[in-house]
Amino acid sequence: MKNILVSVEFDPGAKLLLAKATEMALAFNAKVWVVHIAAPEPDYIGYAVGPQYVRDVRANELREEHRMLGDFADSLKSKNVEAEALLVQGATTDMVVEEAQKLECDMIICGHHEHNFIYKALLGSVSNSIIRNSKIPVLVVPLD
Repeated sequence: MKNILVSVEFDPGAKLLLAKATEMALAFNAKVWVVHIAAPEPDYIGYAVGPQYVRDVRANELREEHRMLGDFADSLKSKNVEAEALLVQGATTDMVVEEAQKLECDMIICGHHEHNFIYKALLGSVSNSIIRNSKIPVLVVPLD
């Protein structure tokens, strides 16, 4: 195993996912790609971009997310794990699977939150969707 993609959100579950990625990377001497999938650009999903202040706010959000990802990668590096951060915009499941393929990852690590029936019926589960669409092994870490 040479490359591991860990898909993170900016919530308390990220620490658990990064700990699992560290454990796997150290066991297999693998590189970890810390990836966050940001919401797609408005025009990607069929909406107008909006006024300049909206674009400025979104740009600031993306800069902050990129900084936090860099902090995650730095924390892995401090534990002697080779790591890089990657911020990607798009549909979460598609982008996780696509990036894992591009980076020639041997494993995807993602979290799973338990949701009620209505939530699952309306929005589905990202972790289940990644499992269905990935051709490489997926390690799902329960976060609840």
